Amino acid sequence: MPPLPIPCPGRLIPDATDAFHTAYQAAKAQRAVFVAIEREGARWTVKADALTAGPGHTVADAVNATIRSSIVHLVHDREAGSDAYTGPVYFMLHGVPSEERARELAAALHAALYGDLEPLKRAVPTGDPNE
Repeated sequence: MPPLPIPCPGRLIPDATDAFHTAYQAAKAQRAVFVAIEREGARWTVKADALTAGPGHTVADAVNATIRSSIVHLVHDREAGSDAYTGPVYFMLHGVPSEERARELAAALHAALYGDLEPLKRAVPTGDPNE
């Protein structure tokens, strides 16, 4: 699996349905942030993990706070299940309604975990005037 570009277009986000371990190990071997989507029946799961990027990769507290706020907003709007995991290193959204939306959210999380919050702010406008 080739490394993902940064920023990563949604169409390149890997579908790790039945291949999570392989995709996770590839990200770990590349010392890159892991991101993937998986099909769950009619809905999708988004997974992102910064641990695979290695100990030199840090995620700022402000980035984690923005990601958390975005995930809470998605849960509130029922675009993700209430069992979402909000980090600070590993993030997961269950129950995303479409593959296209899952890819958009995964790409936005990927960019955020590399410090670029703009894709996340576009994908999940929270209405916060400070953003």
